[in-house]
Amino acid sequence: MSEHTTVHLLRHGEVYNPDKILYGRLPDFHLSELGQQMAELAADALADRDITEVVTSPLDRAQETAAPIAARFGYTPTIDERIIEAGNVFEGQRVSVGDGVLKQPRAWRHLYNPFRPSWGEPYVDVAARMRAAVTDARRRNTGHEAVLVSHQLPVWIARLDAEGRNFTHDPRRRQCNLASLTSFNFDDGQLISIVYTEPASSLYPQSTRGVGA
Repeated sequence: MSEHTTVHLLRHGEVYNPDKILYGRLPDFHLSELGQQMAELAADALADRDITEVVTSPLDRAQETAAPIAARFGYTPTIDERIIEAGNVFEGQRVSVGDGVLKQPRAWRHLYNPFRPSWGEPYVDVAARMRAAVTDARRRNTGHEAVLVSHQLPVWIARLDAEGRNFTHDPRRRQCNLASLTSFNFDDGQLISIVYTEPASSLYPQSTRGVGA
């Protein structure tokens, strides 16, 4: 009989960011009130699952998203630096179209290479660290389920990597919405399926439902 293991990659909930800057790896960016509700809905979605470990990125928003899940199961989350957000040279700046740093010529030199985009960390490096974190979580929790709380880009790249797809993509079309679950299902260590769900979809603006915003 095969041994089934699932590793859930959970994106954090909405962040309080009134200045609309690209916060990247900056400290002290916390979940908004809505983001906290999203985290609770993710915890509800996982409540009946066979979760044996909760792992989180070291960033505040990821740890706060992990907290209600860990509380449901009575676990202390483990920090894994490998599932942190990608580094970004525009960290701390506004990047919206029309009024952000991207309209400044000094920024354009960071945008020419789709394989090493503006944030400076190559997709292949993001894929490698996420792959290692997922593999280790699968091995530690064989026959059970683990939750890894991470960020949109690392989760999406992990999925593209697992599916053997090209890493170059339109960020606006990532299927990785706030507090979404990208669940890797394994039988005897072999990936058999990836299932995407949005436990917090009821809280999304109508314009972002089903979109990796």
